[in-house]
This record gives sequence, C-alpha cells and structure tokens, in this order.
Amino acid sequence: MHLVAFGLNHHTAPLAIREKLAFPAETLPSALASLVGSHAAREAAIVSTCNRTEVYCAANDPDAALAWLAAFHHMDAAELAPYLYRLDASSAARHAFRVASGLDSMVLGETQILGQIKDAIRVAEHEGTLGTMLNGLFQRTFAVAKEVRSKTAIGASSVSMAAAAVKLAEQIFPTISELKVLFIGAGEMIELVATHFAARNPSCITVANRTLERGEKLAAQLNGNAMLLSELPESLARYDVVVSSTASTLPIVGKGLVERAIKARRHRPMFMLDLAVPRDIEAEVAELNDVFLYSVDDIANIVEVGREARQVAAEQAEVIIRERVDEFLGWLKQRDSVPTIRALRDEGERIRRHALDAALKQLAKGEPAEQVLEALSKQLTNKLLHPPTQALSQARGDEQDALIDTIARLYRLNRSDV
Repeated sequence: MHLVAFGLNHHTAPLAIREKLAFPAETLPSALASLVGSHAAREAAIVSTCNRTEVYCAANDPDAALAWLAAFHHMDAAELAPYLYRLDASSAARHAFRVASGLDSMVLGETQILGQIKDAIRVAEHEGTLGTMLNGLFQRTFAVAKEVRSKTAIGASSVSMAAAAVKLAEQIFPTISELKVLFIGAGEMIELVATHFAARNPSCITVANRTLERGEKLAAQLNGNAMLLSELPESLARYDVVVSSTASTLPIVGKGLVERAIKARRHRPMFMLDLAVPRDIEAEVAELNDVFLYSVDDIANIVEVGREARQVAAEQAEVIIRERVDEFLGWLKQRDSVPTIRALRDEGERIRRHALDAALKQLAKGEPAEQVLEALSKQLTNKLLHPPTQALSQARGDEQDALIDTIARLYRLNRSDV
C-alpha cells in the first residue's frame, strides 16, 4: 500500500480552477466515503481551504485515487493535469509538515492552516477513513508544526489575510470609522476579518447569514446586528464594505444585484472582498464602475510584508522538517516488515504448539519427564533451525555469501568463525 498526496494550491492553480476542485465542509464526509468506498484508497483525508485542495491517502493504486478526484467534481482529468501535483511518501510527508508549519501558505508563517488541517483530520477520523498510516503521518505533522513554532520565529511580523482586508479598505476610504460594513457568512474566516474591522470602530457592522441564530451570535461579539441572506437585495446598497466567505457552491452576490446597489448609492464607491472558494461574488462584478472587488489571490502582495525577516526562520524550519521526514520514513519502513514479523511469529507458535502437544502425549503415557524434555528441546531446535540451514545448503555464490552474513547477524555469530 502506497502513501500518496495529490492536489493543487495557490502556487499551481488560479482561483478559477481551485474553486472547481473545492470541497465545502458539508460535502467532506460523503467525499471521503466515496473515495474509500470506491476502493480507490484504503485510507483518506481531504484538506480543502481557500488556497488549496489536497487529498492524502493510502492506496494500492494511486492512479485510481487521482482519477476519483476528477470524477467526483465532474471534470476531465486532462483539464486538471497541468495544475495538479502528485507526491510520493517522502514528498507527501515533507509537504504536510511544511503546510502545517505555515511554510506553504500565501502568508508565510500563518497559523490558521494548522487549525484547518486538524479540522480535516477530525472529519476523516469521524468517518472512519483515517487508518494507521495517515494517523501516523498527521500526528507527526502536528508535532512538527508545534516544534517549528517553538524553535523558530516563523510567525513573527506576519500580516494575516484578515489584517490585509482592513489595509485594502483603508486604501479606498480615508477612515474605517465612517463606514458601514457587511459580513456575509459567520464562519472562522469572517470572524477573523470582522474582529480586525471592529477594532477600527466602523459606524455599523452587520452579519448576514443563512441562519439568523449563528449570525446573531457573531454580531453580538462585534456589537453589531444580524440579518438573513434573503434580505441582501433590499439591504446591500447601505454598505460601503462587503466581505464574504461562505461555503456556498454557487455565487450569492450577482452582478445585477451589485449594479442596482451602486445605482441606489448614487455611485458612491463600494469595497468588496470575496474570501470564499468557490467564490461568493460573481467575477463580473469587477467590471462595474465604483466597485472595488478583490479575491483571496488579489491580497497576496499586501501579506508579503515582513516576509524577508520570516524567511530566515523558514530556513531553520526546513532543517527541522528534513530531520522529521527521515524519522517518518523510518517508521514507514518498519511498518513494511510487520507482516513478515507476524508471519514468522505465527510459524514459531505453530511449531511450539505441535512440539508441546507431542510432549504432553508422551508424559500422559508415563514416559520419564527428563526424557520428554530432552526430546522436546531437540525437536524445537531442529524445527527452528531447519529453514536457515536448508537455505544455506542450497544457496550458491553471492546468494550464499549474503545468507551467511545475514544469519551471522541474526544469530549474533562471530563472522570469523563461520
């Protein structure tokens, strides 16, 4: 069984492709069940964020698992091929360690990705698709991320995407305190961004969500108010800033809706930030005058601040990761020998039981115990030494030399005496 990882991220694929391959949270359980149920993989875990979709699996046929990914999203494998990476055990471990440590993120050193990976692993564990191999990989992944954080300054001076959202808005409007801000969605990303905006004391904060209860809970933390998504058409024009991040598979805000809102605003500018993958706001909205629409990829330059200082820490982190990858590969190699060890012990137990049964029968017949024990010891010795002895006597040339070295090491024999 092979450990493999494959997927795409912000380095290899544009947003238009990433959103096609995303797994919304509500689809993850069924996707994992489909992958393992199709026998394309024995174990599976899926990490899907705004910047990446990655499948980690233990599979007998990695090609079948890769084909499953395209089929699940109703895409042509050839269309995906230019954007996908496929990693073997060594590369998959290194990649997982780097991602969890924030070395592969748009924001070098950011910490949110670690929580997202842990969430993904909890789902896989709950669905029963996290076996021994993947559990071993991700337990080490979390340990490596912790070690990198504690031994390097990888997270120092980082500008999060949430903070970058505020910086973008400040480039368009003179002050946040005079703005009305609308957040669409009530998940973790929205909560992070909303917290940064709330610190600037905007004149109004509103959370629009599919369920009012969850929206009200977040709004209460921000001293704002909540509304249902269905109220957007009548309310959108009131807001200067709109930040959206939901798990919807289809756009929530269309070009026509924004066009009507801008007209009602008498063309006062509107800043819109779409952090969702797939996107919540139709890309065509960017064509409208007085609308400043940004996606997750558009804020990359802003989050580069402080990257040079963190790069030194990243190099230190890479050293730690290389060492931990070697340790993980050693663990994998040990696992390869487990079936042989189990079979060897089973064979030894079979020989022991057979010899013991024979000895018990002899004792039952009244034969002397010393004589029975002597026969038992000889039988066990002969049975256990017969396979290596026979192999040695039948081997020739290099094979015989190799066997002699192996047996000498196994039985701790002095090589000069054999």
